[in-house]
Amino acid sequence: MNGSKAKIDEILKNLAGGDLNPATEVVVAPPSIYLDYVRAAIKPAIGVSAQNCYKVASGAFTGEISPTMIKDVGCNWVILGHSERRNVFKESDELVGEKVAHALSEGLKVIACIGELLSEREAGKTTEVVSRQLNAIAAKVSDWSRVVIAYEPVWAIGTGKVATPQQAQEVHHQLRGWLKDNVSAAVASSTRIIYGGSVSAKNCQELAKEVMWMAFLLEVHL
Repeated sequence: MNGSKAKIDEILKNLAGGDLNPATEVVVAPPSIYLDYVRAAIKPAIGVSAQNCYKVASGAFTGEISPTMIKDVGCNWVILGHSERRNVFKESDELVGEKVAHALSEGLKVIACIGELLSEREAGKTTEVVSRQLNAIAAKVSDWSRVVIAYEPVWAIGTGKVATPQQAQEVHHQLRGWLKDNVSAAVASSTRIIYGGSVSAKNCQELAKEVMWMAFLLEVHL
């Protein structure tokens, strides 16, 4: 819940002037009120994502948006299960899974977020927590080519604390193992798993050195 048209224009200017690698898929996710504005102004090759959506196409759900609405303004991505949706707005694993299922059924591509609290990491429950969250999502996925898994340790989001490359890689490795054991080896090898949590221009290269498959969910706090 940050930004304004003026701030967005600054980001769009940087993206327009940046030398983006054509082999890298870039997606931005403004607040929903600015989705139409950003889609109209940004390069066609850059994807635009909503930060959230609900599990049905329409209805008496004041304040929510639907996949149909997201597509209607020309956007084709949505972020679901972000830690703030889970921990501030108390969205359950089951609800996140239902939202993923509906978004996919409506033709959107999904960035599905999972991650543990600091107390859960300190208790040695990281694997248990992310596996449980991933299981609720995987149960609703039929087309993994349209799903990106975002590992975002809650203790590293907006705090300035960053998981070490080794910590991030360890969880990424566990997630691929879970997908191999519970979905298929093909899905495990092809599904993109990205990292989010206080990623910046200063630390992204160090994180990227650890794994070839590493990508990032860079959250801009204006």
